[in-house]
Amino acid sequence: MSAETGNVPLVLIVSGPSGSGKSTLVQKILELPGTMPSISCTTRPRRATESSGKCYDFVSEAEFEAMVARGEFFEYARVFGKYSYGTPKKWLEESRKRGLDLVLEIDVQGAAQVKEKLPESVAIFILPPSREELERRLRGRGQDSDEEMARRLAKARDEIAAFGKYYDFCVVNDDVERAGREAQAIVTALRCSSTRRRDRVQKLLASFGGKN
Repeated sequence: MSAETGNVPLVLIVSGPSGSGKSTLVQKILELPGTMPSISCTTRPRRATESSGKCYDFVSEAEFEAMVARGEFFEYARVFGKYSYGTPKKWLEESRKRGLDLVLEIDVQGAAQVKEKLPESVAIFILPPSREELERRLRGRGQDSDEEMARRLAKARDEIAAFGKYYDFCVVNDDVERAGREAQAIVTALRCSSTRRRDRVQKLLASFGGKN
């Protein structure tokens, strides 16, 4: 329980196409006090700029399958038919133990699984400003072949098409500072919702004495 509100911590899902800038906006959300990240496991190779345990825990296929067999994942999926990604249950448990809102950076497949298991979770979709800008950002990375680029753009279309099924909010990332403020504002508004503040209201009413 959150020490401040007495509520079960929020579970915040953040998704968006590769190149939408979701990782940057997740970092903006994590600047808010009372939040913590969920670190996903993946079987994809680690890039030169990445260190294990920061954005991802990099594991072998055998390690990943063993974790699946032991029931250690809250959600998991194979992306592009190549690499596996999963969210360990331990982060949800730690979030509740520490009373911190949990931020999950996962794809649409993962979001669907989390929404099914935790309907009260809140999903935020990060939308690129245009298809052209998305392709420009992806090509700017200089990491993908034309075939891989076409696959990423096709997947982006499918993810955007699924927006209405699972997502509660949408942030257009055309300006990272403004988009970051919007993402933070969503979390602040959720924390201030009448549902989550009901216990606080009742306690204050009780302090006045008499009937509520």
